[in-house]
Amino acid sequence: MTTTTSEARDVDVAASDDVPERGRLVVEIDGTTTLGIFRFGGRLYAWENVCAHQGGPACQGRIISRVRERLDAEQRSLGMRFDEDTMHVVCPWHGYEYDVTTGRHPGVPGASLRRFDVVEVEGRIRVTV
Repeated sequence: MTTTTSEARDVDVAASDDVPERGRLVVEIDGTTTLGIFRFGGRLYAWENVCAHQGGPACQGRIISRVRERLDAEQRSLGMRFDEDTMHVVCPWHGYEYDVTTGRHPGVPGASLRRFDVVEVEGRIRVTV
């Protein structure tokens, strides 16, 4: 029986300038893993580009601010508004949304993206895979 162990390694994926604030970069690593790297609030977040719903390219969809319903004191709807403090990416296959800072779907507790560690070092973006 053969046992294979794989150790995590840091991979240089892009220049820091390649991911602007509220932007993203999708990168493929070793032809096996595709990640979406997002910048929001000055921080980087890296997620596997696989939707928890049906495996679609979650990180390649539209980037939007979260939509929230405004309510009056009696809990009646005053319409919807964009919440600029929360950024989502929407999977292009079936519309599943994910918070780019947590990787979680806002309404389905068990649905989330797989996180990867990401750092900036001397103007470069590095992820641990």
